[in-house]
Amino acid sequence: MKKLFILTIMVAFIGFIASCGGNNNSEEKTETTSTEEGAESGTGNPSYDPNRGEGKFTSMELGALDASKAELGNQVSQVKCSSCHKLTDERLVGPGWAGVTERRKPEWIMNFITNTDVMIDKDPEVQAQLELCLVRMPNQNLSDDDARNILEFMRKNDGAK
Repeated sequence: MKKLFILTIMVAFIGFIASCGGNNNSEEKTETTSTEEGAESGTGNPSYDPNRGEGKFTSMELGALDASKAELGNQVSQVKCSSCHKLTDERLVGPGWAGVTERRKPEWIMNFITNTDVMIDKDPEVQAQLELCLVRMPNQNLSDDDARNILEFMRKNDGAK
């Protein structure tokens, strides 16, 4: 009985390992696509701007921190974001938010919040993060105002004044 149990565990483990193995064909397709379509931007898509992302926000001028927007952003983030993101650099389900406004331009953040699916499909750094987190960020269907408030909350979290 003990041998049967051990054999079953071993077969299950081998099956698990085999199912997790990658398919090298997808890597070859990715490399071929990026060289064929134009690696000028490093994304395989020459029209994609990795500094602003993909969406309607092309440029944003940020002034002093708007405390009222930051508070509204805090309220939205507690409902929509805090189950997956911490305010530190620690990863929960998704990456932590500490320093995000220093690493990313405001346009990129706004486009990612409001155009999540397209950004995940096009942005190589988001795709790399997806490989680490293993969970695709869901589209929260946030309004532009909600996204702007969350950006302001992120700025406050990063010490903007």
